[in-house]
Amino acid sequence: MATTSRPTGQQRAFAERTGRSLGRRRVTNAVMLGIMYVAAFAATLPLVFILVHLAREGASSLDLAFFTRMPKPVGETGGGMANAITGTLILIAIAAAIGLPIGIGAGLHLAEQRGTRLANAVRFLSDVLNGLPSIVMGIFAWQVLVRPIGHFSALAGGIALGVMMIPLVTRTTEEMIRLVPTSLREAALALGYARWRTSLSIVLRTALPGIVTGALVAVARIAGETAPLIFTAFGNQFWSTALDQPMAALPLQIYSYATSPFDDWHRLAWAGALVLIALVLIISLVARFATRSRFTAGHD
Repeated sequence: MATTSRPTGQQRAFAERTGRSLGRRRVTNAVMLGIMYVAAFAATLPLVFILVHLAREGASSLDLAFFTRMPKPVGETGGGMANAITGTLILIAIAAAIGLPIGIGAGLHLAEQRGTRLANAVRFLSDVLNGLPSIVMGIFAWQVLVRPIGHFSALAGGIALGVMMIPLVTRTTEEMIRLVPTSLREAALALGYARWRTSLSIVLRTALPGIVTGALVAVARIAGETAPLIFTAFGNQFWSTALDQPMAALPLQIYSYATSPFDDWHRLAWAGALVLIALVLIISLVARFATRSRFTAGHD
C-alpha cells in the first residue's frame, strides 16, 4: 500500500514565502501597470483637449469660402485663407528642396564615416542646431537674408525653415542607415561595386522607407513654425506667389488674426489653427503608415 509523504516544515515555509512573494509581485505589477496607463492617458490628454477645443471653435468656420477666398479688409466679415494655405505649401516646398538633400547627404556621410573627426563634429553641431530656438533662427535669417536685400521674401522664409529641417533629417538618416546590415555592404563591395555606388544604390535604397519617415516628421515640425517667418516671409494680405516678395502663411495669418480686436478674425484664426493642426496630423499619419509598412515588409 502506497503511502503519501507529508510536506516537511521547511517545505511548508518555503511554499508560504513563495506565495507571499508571488502576491507582492502581482500587486507591484498591477500598481506599475496602473501608473503606466495613467501616464499614457496624461500624455495624450493635452492633444485631445486641443483637438476638441479647436474643433469646437473653428469647425463652424470651415467652408468652401475659407479655402478659396482671400482675406477681407478690416471691418468686413467673411473671407478665407486661400493665400495663406497656398503660401504655407510653397514655403514647405522650398524648405524641403533645401533641407532634404543636405540632410540626407550629411546623414549618409555620418553613417558611412562615423569614426572621423569631421563626422563627429557634424554630429555634434547637428545636435546643437536641432535644439536651437526657432526665434534665434529667425533673427539670424533676417540678419543674413533679409537685411542685405532690404525687404522680406518667401525665399528667405523657406531657407530658414529648410535650415531647421537639416539637423533632424541628418540624425534620422544616420540612424536608419546604421540599421542596414553590414553584410549587405560587403556583398555589394565583393561584387565589384565602388564604395560611393554601394552607399547610394544599395545602402541608401535599403534605408529609404525610414529616411522618408524622418523627412515627413521634419516637414511636420516646420509646417507650424511662426517665429522664423515673422522675420523673413513677414506675411501678405494679398495673393502672392512671388518668391522674392513677402508671402502669407497659415501660422502668420493665425497670429495676425488672433491678436486683432475683431471677433470675426478670431473665428477665422481658430479655423486656421484647425486646418494647420490637421495638416500636421496628416503628415504624421503618413509617416506612421510609412514606418508600419517598412516593418511589415521587413517581417514578411
